[in-house]
Amino acid sequence: MTSPHTLTVVVYSQRAELRTSVRTAVGRRAASDLGRIDWVECANYSQLKNQLDSGDIDLVILDGDAQPSGGIGLCRQFKNEITDCPPIIILLARTQDRWLAAWSQADATIVRPLDPVLAASTVGEVLRARAAAIPVVR
Repeated sequence: MTSPHTLTVVVYSQRAELRTSVRTAVGRRAASDLGRIDWVECANYSQLKNQLDSGDIDLVILDGDAQPSGGIGLCRQFKNEITDCPPIIILLARTQDRWLAAWSQADATIVRPLDPVLAASTVGEVLRARAAAIPVVR
């Protein structure tokens, strides 16, 4: 099953090097059965909110440690305020913070430092679940 359409993935962090590392780890295609990824980078809350308001987002990846608005709190806000919120993956600095990501209603987590195989696999799983309209439980 090949998906010909482009997938829009937003990555949010005030740190440019983290946004770049996510793009590099996942690549232009998370899996061979998925479409190419069109990456959108957001460095602050207003950029992120504008992208979400557009409604054309397939996946959001939030830096859990972003400043001044952290991805964990933003995830919970978006999940509770946006109808048909796109799936959200939270980047965590510590495995022990997965409980916070669960509280925030995140669809998945990726722990830093980024493992490219695990990052691409996680992004692929979440995108496939969205395409199949299956709720992601992780």
